[in-house]
Amino acid sequence: MSTKYDDAVSALYRAPLHEFVAERKRLSSELKGGGDKAGATRLAGLGRPPISAWTVNQLWWEARDAFDELFAAGERLRAGDLAGTSAHRDAMAKLRARAETLLGAAGHAATEATLRRIMTDLSALAALGSFDPDPPGALAGDREPPGFDVIGLAAPEAVQLADDHTHPNPDRKGLADAKRSNEADAARARQERERLEHERRKAEEERAKKRAERERLEKALRSAKAELKFRMEQVDRLESELAQAEKTVAQTRAHIVDLESHLTALD
Repeated sequence: MSTKYDDAVSALYRAPLHEFVAERKRLSSELKGGGDKAGATRLAGLGRPPISAWTVNQLWWEARDAFDELFAAGERLRAGDLAGTSAHRDAMAKLRARAETLLGAAGHAATEATLRRIMTDLSALAALGSFDPDPPGALAGDREPPGFDVIGLAAPEAVQLADDHTHPNPDRKGLADAKRSNEADAARARQERERLEHERRKAEEERAKKRAERERLEKALRSAKAELKFRMEQVDRLESELAQAEKTVAQTRAHIVDLESHLTALD
């Protein structure tokens, strides 16, 4: 895809949310006017993001430093470096604060539900390490983290080993409390993973239904177009036959008039 198209996508997803539709129309017209009809059509089909995804896009453009820290921490965690947990947590906290500011400045309510959804999107992007398959800063919809351990959460065994290394002679009660705390954290993490997986499956089922409905409608549209073409061809053929018949009628009438004229001349 051309650079102009990429620039148009970036401009579209950086625009204020309430101006998205008008901006999409304007940018699509610009691409079409510049000769990129395919790009114009593709841009016109891009969907308006929810408020959470829109905010993540603004964070990419307005808080890149914190975003870079988040991606760097995610890369460390994917490599098994548990020390990246703190960096991941700090980056998320920075981005949450910036998200509240961005929402308020744009006239949107920074509700807890919206902020949680933004944090989930950010966790999903950090787990992947990019915006793929969307372009950077052009998140079209909300994301769910992958179905493995929640990023930034160390397993209870890893936490225990770290505690043993730091405190070679811990108190037994402290160990028991830490173990219970770790088990509770692990249980909450499992519940969260199950919830996210359930939502992911529901979303996938919904997408599958939409794909099936789209295929059905496209098939019906193709059939209707074929029927229309056939009927139009019939109309053209019948109009041609009618024109020929009218011409024959006119010629026959003229012949009748000529015969009657000759007949009258014989009287």
